[in-house]
Amino acid sequence: MEKVDWKVEGMTCTNCALSINRYLEKGGLKDIKVNFISGEISFELNGIKTKEDLIKGISDLGYKVVSNGEQATNECKANLRWYAIGYRWSFSNHLQRFLFCLPFTLALMLHMLPWPTNFLMNPWTQLAICIPVYLVGMSYFGVSAIKSLRHGIPNMNVLIAIGATAAFVYSLIGSIGNLGMNYIFFETTATIITLVFLGEWVEHKAIGSTQKELNKLISRQKVMANMIAFDEEHKELIFSVENINLHVGDLILIKTGEQVPIDCNILWGDVHVNESLLTGESKPVHKIKKDLLIGGSLITDGTVKAQVTAIGKDTVLSNILTLVKQAQSEKPPIQQMADKISTVFVPAVLGIAILTFLINYFAFDISGSSALMRSIAVLVISCPCAMGLATPAAIAVGLGRAAKNGILFRNAKSLELFNNITTVVFDKTGTLTKGQMTISNWKNDIDETLFKQIIFSMEKYSNHPIAKAITINWKINNPIYWKKIEEIKGLGIKAEDAEGNIYQLGAYKMAAMHTADEKHTAYLIKNDALIGWFDMEDEIRSEAKEVISYLHSKNIETILLSGDNLERTKNIADKLGITIYYATKTPEEKLHIIEQLNNESPVAMVGDGINDAPALAKATIGISMSEATQLAVQSAQVVLMNNGIKHLPLALGLGKHTFITIKRNLFWAFIYNIIAIPIAAIGLLQPGLASLAMGFSDVVLAINSIWLNYKKVV
Repeated sequence: MEKVDWKVEGMTCTNCALSINRYLEKGGLKDIKVNFISGEISFELNGIKTKEDLIKGISDLGYKVVSNGEQATNECKANLRWYAIGYRWSFSNHLQRFLFCLPFTLALMLHMLPWPTNFLMNPWTQLAICIPVYLVGMSYFGVSAIKSLRHGIPNMNVLIAIGATAAFVYSLIGSIGNLGMNYIFFETTATIITLVFLGEWVEHKAIGSTQKELNKLISRQKVMANMIAFDEEHKELIFSVENINLHVGDLILIKTGEQVPIDCNILWGDVHVNESLLTGESKPVHKIKKDLLIGGSLITDGTVKAQVTAIGKDTVLSNILTLVKQAQSEKPPIQQMADKISTVFVPAVLGIAILTFLINYFAFDISGSSALMRSIAVLVISCPCAMGLATPAAIAVGLGRAAKNGILFRNAKSLELFNNITTVVFDKTGTLTKGQMTISNWKNDIDETLFKQIIFSMEKYSNHPIAKAITINWKINNPIYWKKIEEIKGLGIKAEDAEGNIYQLGAYKMAAMHTADEKHTAYLIKNDALIGWFDMEDEIRSEAKEVISYLHSKNIETILLSGDNLERTKNIADKLGITIYYATKTPEEKLHIIEQLNNESPVAMVGDGINDAPALAKATIGISMSEATQLAVQSAQVVLMNNGIKHLPLALGLGKHTFITIKRNLFWAFIYNIIAIPIAAIGLLQPGLASLAMGFSDVVLAINSIWLNYKKVV
């Protein structure tokens, strides 16, 4: 199935997103993700509907699909042409609509002041003042309402349009029939429209700020670069080009104070780089020849020449943005109830509004005008957007703060799952230790040069931290070319040379038949005979002790799960205060242990190697290091970008507090509607105040979500 990613203009609220989501579901599309905050949608085509059909359908709903080359404004552009009076009422945002409507609305409110405003007591004067406001309101709310009803997906604008129109038509009938000022409510129509525009604008500003951290990342994507070229005499020429015009292999010059324009490897020079945008660490990192520079980071000192290694969607920054956006569009389990209620909310409110009028008018002998005002108040006070906003607003802030600190969540579900974690399981090498191993001792029963040559030639095919250390420390220029070689997960490497000799290099389990000495890091076996071993030392990460202590203070159990031997595993566990540890475990055994622990309580697994991938995938939450193998990163739900576990407590804290924020938002959204609708129904709330309260109910939730960006979570 083809995956489709689109940008949609005009999708400005959760009800918009829900309308598009329901339309796509009706079309039978799969894996639908709609993110109203970023204005992006994605889904899988099923062959039933074409892209053209879907674009037209979304357009009929009142939204516009824009191509990748267009710039979305993220503002509704639904306009209604009123040919009868020869004007086209068109505004680019809600602030402009509010400012246009405000003078007319204030004029209509003058007749309520104590001093004489006799000219406003004329209903036809009020009608003339109200018409511009009504036309602007209906060009937005009315068009949106009609389009949503046409597709059987009524949205919040249906409530606003019906409420404003009911007051307008009732007043118009009162004017035509000369029924008196008790039947004139043009100011109600204008107030509803004007205040809802104000509320929508304030809401959009508040929601926009939830994207603050993500927007910082986006702003770093397009910058100028100093491209190096050569003339016919092979002299260097420097051209200033946009980084989007660079290609893999191009040479670039980066100087002090400049932003790294794109991912590249240093060919000449050395620099200090601030990677805080990606890792949350403001301390400059020293980079030398062959080191990777990540696009978006900042050169604080030095000058380098570098070669472009990735462009477009393949860059680290682009992948980070993709991960964050995907996570934003995911729906965690807690949102499912709110979505189900939102789908029936508008029809239910319409029913309640009708019952409000009938019960007040017939059962309580309330006048027709008062019963209508109560019914209108019910329509405009109701706020399905608040329920829909509760989850995505909190998630947007939580994910943004996480990304700012070098924590990437693959999906929103992980944020919620962090709330229940009671156990954290750690791999040892590269996770609790730095993984920058040094060879401390070795023994060989064959020629030492040959011994090192064999080990180097085998380890060069592995990504394990031990293998990387060997290839750095014992690098040779004449490696053995193997006839066959394979890596056995959790054990080591097996190879066959041109003469048919079989070599095995790995953990004690591989050499158990040949020696009782299990203290060494790795053993080399040739044709079922032990011919040597070596030991390696690894330094514990400076932050490991502090992180373990923090977890213990939160009553979170810690477990060390390693493939290394018992002595070294126990030594690390004792130094860090971990009382439960497992040693010499294969990937299958690690998977089985995680499975058992998961059955008892939710477990987070932190690892970085290929041996950890199955366990990371099986854990309630898999947490991988950014320098981990690609398989480990793909198997994890959370990636720590700051080269260590320093921000693990922050990841746990953000997960828990984001979930708390979502629960609070949902509570206030439900309580608001449960309390506000009855109050409006019994006449304690005028439509004007109701429309203002409706608009600002969303703002309250947005502010509560934004607070997550500043509150202490660790």
